[in-house]
Amino acid sequence: MRPHAIRFGPGYLALALLLIAQSAGAVDESVVPAATADAMAQAASPQAIAEYRRLFREYQQARAAFDEEAGAYWSSIAEKRRGRNARRREHLAIGLDDYVLTQPPVYAGPRRPVNPEPEPEPEAKPRQHKAIPVVADLLQAASEHFQWTPQKPASEVEFKRAYARVASVAGLTREQAVRVYSFETGGNGNYDMQSGLRSGRAISTAIGYNQLLTTNSVELIAEQGHEFVRELTQKAVQLSGAPRQAMDHKIAVLKKMVAYARSVPDDWSQHEKLADTPQGWALHAMVLDIDVGPLLQTHKLLTSVIFARAKGYNRPLSAAELEMMNLTGDGTGLDMVTMPQALREQVPTSNFFQRSGYERNPVAIRHNTVAKLLAITDSRMDSNSNLPGAKELAAAF
Repeated sequence: MRPHAIRFGPGYLALALLLIAQSAGAVDESVVPAATADAMAQAASPQAIAEYRRLFREYQQARAAFDEEAGAYWSSIAEKRRGRNARRREHLAIGLDDYVLTQPPVYAGPRRPVNPEPEPEPEAKPRQHKAIPVVADLLQAASEHFQWTPQKPASEVEFKRAYARVASVAGLTREQAVRVYSFETGGNGNYDMQSGLRSGRAISTAIGYNQLLTTNSVELIAEQGHEFVRELTQKAVQLSGAPRQAMDHKIAVLKKMVAYARSVPDDWSQHEKLADTPQGWALHAMVLDIDVGPLLQTHKLLTSVIFARAKGYNRPLSAAELEMMNLTGDGTGLDMVTMPQALREQVPTSNFFQRSGYERNPVAIRHNTVAKLLAITDSRMDSNSNLPGAKELAAAF
């Protein structure tokens, strides 16, 4: 069961980093070097302290007023979302009145003043960083817990051809597959590409052409695993000797993985817990396998197509629309996809976020309507589809 909270992958991460970099030259005047602060503290006069306290009161009042306004705004966003969900359950039409049409308030008051006599800061405790597994960790987990190693493709183009075959049979179009690949990987990604990998560390567990997270792999194996076993069993019939033995072993491993993934209720949060275990890492290693990897990649997108059809949306999804569902979760994505163009031009992107997520996402803030967000997604797909990796995938169909 896929989540409804918005999630942005490497494509949007790249856009976000670009926007952040453009503003990196701006200096926060409230940040003062320690030496300067010490000098200010030594020279602080009663008048300076009194002025600071006056300015700080003004700042507190301005922030309190803003927080009250922002709180009311985001409460209205949540209320409208609940209303839309209720109307959908009753099969009622969704209109412009079902969305908040104003942009989120932006704080424009005074900055927090610098204290001329700052108190010494308590010694900071070292931050505990959660370990994010990389491909080597996934392979080790698969070996230790399932005595298995993914079958790697002989070349990148072999994996692309395998993916194209599976996607075509499943009903995905070349345009959908290639443009989503172009957006998610930057147009040149490999089958084992991991999000933000630098010096052996990654910022996410997202891997592959559609950038599957560990939780995606666990969920897909839980929900589609028996179908994957059937596909591999049909392949095994055509093999003999060592290849047949290897395939039989892979099928046995996959069956054990299906049992593990189905050991909890079919719920995203439950799958997320499993995904954060070494056994869950081992399941995620399946995305690297030449036989199972294309199935996982394809069904990651196919579940969104099926979801849209089940909700009565039978028009073919554009690649940008499919990407919205891929990134944000099917329910939230379909909310945007089913919106007429006239509404897309008017409805702010904030309608599909929690406050904390929105305020950390410069892409959604800059491209602040549904139409603009889809347009920037299409634009990035256009440019990246001309790169060698994307052309190679297109030729595989």
